[in-house]
Amino acid sequence: MSFLPSLYFLFIFFYISCTPFLVAGATAARTPIRDGMLPNGHFELGPKPSNLKKTVIIGKYSLPKWVIKGIVEFVSGGPQPGGFYFAVPRGTHAARLGNEASISQYITVEAGSTYSLTFSATRTCAQDEKLVIYADGHSGELPIQTLYSTDGGDTYAYAFKALRSTVKVTFHNPGIQEDPTCGPLLDAIAIKKMTPIKYSAGNLVKNGDFEIGPYVFKNFSTGVLLLPKIHDIVSPLPGWIIESLKPVKYIDSKHFEVPSGLSGIELVGGRETAIAQIIRTVPNKFYRLTFTIGDAHNGCHGSMMVEAFAARETLKLKYESQGKGGFKTGVLKFKAISNRTRLTFYSAFYHTKLNDYGHFCGPVLDDVRVWFY
Repeated sequence: MSFLPSLYFLFIFFYISCTPFLVAGATAARTPIRDGMLPNGHFELGPKPSNLKKTVIIGKYSLPKWVIKGIVEFVSGGPQPGGFYFAVPRGTHAARLGNEASISQYITVEAGSTYSLTFSATRTCAQDEKLVIYADGHSGELPIQTLYSTDGGDTYAYAFKALRSTVKVTFHNPGIQEDPTCGPLLDAIAIKKMTPIKYSAGNLVKNGDFEIGPYVFKNFSTGVLLLPKIHDIVSPLPGWIIESLKPVKYIDSKHFEVPSGLSGIELVGGRETAIAQIIRTVPNKFYRLTFTIGDAHNGCHGSMMVEAFAARETLKLKYESQGKGGFKTGVLKFKAISNRTRLTFYSAFYHTKLNDYGHFCGPVLDDVRVWFY
């Protein structure tokens, strides 16, 4: 039995020597995902030719980094059989979800943090198509029948709060169409951890400059559509509520003109688009609300008007757009009637681009500020 102590010390030596490497490996495996594209989120890594039957993917794990269920197609942008055309502006390939089909993957996140998914999605058939997103107990149904841009560049954001460190993200087509392959086309999927918002000096509005928002694609962007709260309880625009029937569009200064900073909001749905925030106020105190409107230098033209509401006061701010940029500032004075005051903005009219009547657009909102006076 004299060899037992030797084995014991050998075991201790091995444990002490290897533990740092084991811990380091486990830590690396649990490192939260970085902002940017999900693994194979652009679908440029395709199935092996043996796992394709024309465009239909054969095999649950045949699409790299994703788990598929149902009829999922691996398609290329451009003309398709049957006279279809698939726009894939951010690459060459995309995934098409047929009847009751889905794609999913597990990602590592930081529990307790809020994340926003940015993805390109568009319908491919004439039928009423929908897309359901699941993420860590959250779900939202996205109606994609309305096309806001005619170049296949409709991009959406969906936000969720991570309850655990490993999250399953799923995109599902709940539809049952006559053509079993009909369904949404997913072009690119990215993620961003949302920065906690704070008050800025001299402003009672959080994120009034809209600098904190969802991930924006660098190489090609038509803006990011933010879903109404009935579809996404957790707002992808921290501090703000999209409380209308149609989404608003988050735009960046690289691809559009915004009054100041890096980002702004384009009110693309007319009176069906409204954005709001509830701020803390002192009853019977007087406040001054200022905000800036303009056009995004994207060909959106016409007589624009943004209506602002605060307490019992209303301001209609007009702006004549030539579609070439420019802005103006409005001032609304109001008396608080409670310890909470709702600020609401919406566009009074519907707009399309000058040379593209199928592309919805609208006035840009930026630099929302409220302070005592």
